[in-house]
Amino acid sequence: MDFGLSKEQRDIQKAAREFAEAEFDKDYMLDLELNHKFPHELLKKACDLGFLGIDFPEEYGGAGYGLMEKALVCEEFGRVGGGVGTTVSTSHFASKIVLRSGNEAQKKKYLPSVCSGESLPVAGCFTEPDRGSDLVTFPLSTTAVKDGADYVINGPKTFISFADVAGFGVVLCQTDPEAKPPYRGHSTIIVDKPSEQPGITITDFVKMGWKSCATTQMSFSEVRVPQENLVGEENRGFYHTINFLDEFRVEIGACSVGTAQGAFEKALAYAKTREAFGRKIGTFQAISHKLADMATKIESARLIVYKAGWQFDKEGKVDPKLSSMAKWYPARVAVEVADEAIEILGGHGYMLENEVERFYRDARVYELIEGTREIHKNTIARSLLGKLE
Repeated sequence: MDFGLSKEQRDIQKAAREFAEAEFDKDYMLDLELNHKFPHELLKKACDLGFLGIDFPEEYGGAGYGLMEKALVCEEFGRVGGGVGTTVSTSHFASKIVLRSGNEAQKKKYLPSVCSGESLPVAGCFTEPDRGSDLVTFPLSTTAVKDGADYVINGPKTFISFADVAGFGVVLCQTDPEAKPPYRGHSTIIVDKPSEQPGITITDFVKMGWKSCATTQMSFSEVRVPQENLVGEENRGFYHTINFLDEFRVEIGACSVGTAQGAFEKALAYAKTREAFGRKIGTFQAISHKLADMATKIESARLIVYKAGWQFDKEGKVDPKLSSMAKWYPARVAVEVADEAIEILGGHGYMLENEVERFYRDARVYELIEGTREIHKNTIARSLLGKLE
């Protein structure tokens, strides 16, 4: 058993940290926040240095590393940038479905442009207004019907990240409306440049945080795409999506750890310099115990994420139970730590200029995306209990 990173991993971690500290400028992030702008320039720089294609195979323009190395990048970007870091480090999103389940022609067509940044970001269009996390009980409202050489897509999607600026999206559709259970009739289909497609309407939500990434509602009306855009087998899209999410949730966990670490470091620095009643506030036991609790929670969350990344790289798949642990617990820790950071900074923590309030708002969404903590606890409990009569 070895809890240390290899020299190569430490070098990647150091490079990601130096990039984030140099490029995630406070004023730049404030501009993104206030004007709801996507960080295109930052994304290109990260691609040019190989951070975003780090865990893609070399034959498609990636660096050939694993999920563990990608988690290190996500953590360091989240540590400095919070939601901006998450926007950049997870901008490849649904391209992983193409990598894991697509055919060779699709991989050669799409993945090099993902690694270069040309096609980034990539949208994953899975959630529906009346379905939420429930993809199994009812048929999807978004349907894809064959017509000649095309699929014709109709229906709604909601809470979709990146749709307004995506190079392409992967849409989960019902291709067999008679399938029992319904999820055995799902398929994943690539739609190029969704914002430019006739028949697609995209509207943006106004939300609490993570403002550098638009969250949108999409409506598909008679949208035609070639059948060659089917990813994997027809009517196996549910399984392609779940396998992808099991992997991607580790990345979200790493972003959560980074965000928690960033909020903690700001609180720690403040506690070392701020004076009250003639003493540094860090000398008060109430404050020092908060910091001790925060550090312990972060370290625990980090260990779960690292184990999940290590296991995926070793076995080629993530145990769903461990994936759920690596997603929900770090997300909860990020919220709790950012909340305590605001408490330590007091009124200053509530002000935009001190950043911890943004860390809190950005962290809150981690508990909601890619499955709420209740969904993940259900997954963990089913793994523990099995089927009970």
